[in-house]
Amino acid sequence: MNFSELFKLSSLLCKFSPDGKYLASCVQYRLVVRDANTLQILQLYTCLDQIQHLEWSADSLFILCALYKRGLVQVWSLEQPEWHCKIDEGSAGLVASCWSPDGRHILNTTEFHLRITVWSLCTKSVSYIKYPKACQQGITFTRDGRYLALAERRDCRDYVSIFVCSDWQLLRVRILNHVTWKMITEFGHPATVNNPKIVVYKEAEKSPPLGHLACPPPRVAAGPLTSSESKYEIASMPVSLQTLKPAADRANPRIGIGALAFSPDNYFLATRNDSVPNAVWIWDIRKLRPLAVLEQLCTVRAFQWGPQQPRLAICTGGSKVYLWSPAGCVSVQVPGEGDFQVLSLCWHPSGDSLALLSKDHFCLCFLEMEESMRMAFGQRGNCT
Repeated sequence: MNFSELFKLSSLLCKFSPDGKYLASCVQYRLVVRDANTLQILQLYTCLDQIQHLEWSADSLFILCALYKRGLVQVWSLEQPEWHCKIDEGSAGLVASCWSPDGRHILNTTEFHLRITVWSLCTKSVSYIKYPKACQQGITFTRDGRYLALAERRDCRDYVSIFVCSDWQLLRVRILNHVTWKMITEFGHPATVNNPKIVVYKEAEKSPPLGHLACPPPRVAAGPLTSSESKYEIASMPVSLQTLKPAADRANPRIGIGALAFSPDNYFLATRNDSVPNAVWIWDIRKLRPLAVLEQLCTVRAFQWGPQQPRLAICTGGSKVYLWSPAGCVSVQVPGEGDFQVLSLCWHPSGDSLALLSKDHFCLCFLEMEESMRMAFGQRGNCT
């Protein structure tokens, strides 16, 4: 693997364009657009305040920057850098903003979820959608971009309303009062793994002796050891995973499944149980059974599947990134001076590289083609 130099970053806002040509990142109130291959700066835009949300249009021609504290959205064009659009929600406030699939309309959700305002960049027209429910992922579009499904809350009842994206008119409403879901299977996350068909990879970290270091460190830095070696070891059954007892004296304790994601081919599912925060479970969807468990030394902060093949990237807030595929798993140290703590990550659309994000910086990790093919088609059970 090859790594780029470190670049400044704020609020973990760093995203590749859908066509894979550009990389956008935010540094406080500045929006920086780079060439995704050379990482040279192509455009530099200045917003009115600190950027809190960043999103590309589907055609990679526009970038949306949301300034929630100011109730503002600023839109920038790559083809016409002098063009600029500012949307001010005024006293209604702003809590969410997103693109429509055509990349020419912006949907803003006002404070307290009173309404959704649809702004057209072409005609400058405005449409309103009432009663959006205050929930995560309450908006979704069909793949062809023709229809919008919206979760609504009206008269103490839940609805799913379908809107036509050409004119944003209500098409029909479906009441979800007595819908029952037939369960296909249930995936349990036991604290003790004793199934011999499950491969448990345990991260093992060992610092080399000081005599083997060219320049022994003068002091021990706080946080993960940057000079330590990390690898995976296949554990023998049974395996007891580290569990975390939820705080009973706190409201809404973190319990249950806190994160899940399907692989791009829908053959695998990755999950994390908040009661076992150091472990990532990987399930074989075709056989509806657990396939592997990756137990890390630290809490799993984020994981994301590669867009082109079943390859999972994991970060734990340390200076390493972890990759799993059906071929096995690998732990990779991020080079560089200081303690670069990977808090989040995002893949390039090609799957050949990924951006590693820390609190104040980011870098790119480039996967070599030979290594990429080996992880995709190698023999299962390998680990380094």
